[in-house]
Amino acid sequence: MKNNVEIERMKKRYARLTARLAKLGPVLQGTITERTIQREDPRHPGKQKAYGPYYQWTFKRNGKTVTVNLTRSQAKTYQKAIDTHRKMEKILQEMRELSVRILENTTTSVAKRKTTE
Repeated sequence: MKNNVEIERMKKRYARLTARLAKLGPVLQGTITERTIQREDPRHPGKQKAYGPYYQWTFKRNGKTVTVNLTRSQAKTYQKAIDTHRKMEKILQEMRELSVRILENTTTSVAKRKTTE
């Protein structure tokens, strides 16, 4: 077991991470893709014309991939929420790791058997 000072330090870190979670804004899973389509220009045969950009948000719902078309403004807002989700996942991962360390150091484990030889 670690000393009480180290355990308190871990608990304070955990509390700071909890406070950071509370300050996060909207969170969203998925990815934003910017697409541009190249097609033959109807006014100038033999030349290509670019259409777009188009923005798409792709995510999973009930195990199926869903794609939603977005405006440029929506894409920026959704991307911010996706970035926030990634920050949240990093914070949660650190909280999980701290939780294990705190619990390992504040609880009594099963006594190990002695080997007989």
